[in-house]
Amino acid sequence: MDLGRKSVHDATDITTDNARHVSGGVAATVLSAIAVLFSAYSLWDTSLKSADLKAYVPRVIYYASPYQNTNFEMISIPVTISNEGAQTGTILHMDLAVTDPRTKQTKNFYAAEFGVWSMERTRTKSYTGFAPIPLEGRSSRTESILFYTRGEEEKPEQIIREVGPYEFKLTLTPADGANGLGMKQASKPISVSFTRELPFYDARAFEIGTIFMHAKDWQTSTNSSSQ
Repeated sequence: MDLGRKSVHDATDITTDNARHVSGGVAATVLSAIAVLFSAYSLWDTSLKSADLKAYVPRVIYYASPYQNTNFEMISIPVTISNEGAQTGTILHMDLAVTDPRTKQTKNFYAAEFGVWSMERTRTKSYTGFAPIPLEGRSSRTESILFYTRGEEEKPEQIIREVGPYEFKLTLTPADGANGLGMKQASKPISVSFTRELPFYDARAFEIGTIFMHAKDWQTSTNSSSQ
């Protein structure tokens, strides 16, 4: 091989070797960056992500109006709350608005107690008073919530009586939380709107239990859907 060809060959080898080193370095840098991003996301998702609360209402709820000549009504809803975030979230209180679509009247209720309602349990005071509900990250909890009429001024005397559909809006108020940097973060109320139908009305049922109300399509309701 003459000197000129050898020089060209050596230059080609050097260039190719440098390209390999540069290519390998870029690949290693990209892989390192991906690993760092994955680690950062994993840390955020498992430890730093703010509480992300969701509520679910089953397709069947329960109703009672056991006392004559009062505006007291009871609505029992088995509510499931899940926390899809990493930080702890707490529900401070729950409120329920019930609307009769025929009259457009709305009556307000509040979460008063936990338990399965019956007149016998009411007489013996066998319920637990409602208290804020804490949920650790990646956890869920189901409770039967008893909602009672919010004061004597609430009208009408009886919002649920006629057979047919009724509109409900359940609002859960969470405590303010913290973001991944430990800074205080305001929390927005969680609302679930849904419709349940009263299949019949017989006041005698309240002597021992309740009347069930069901979704027309027999589906569960969540934050983002109305069933």
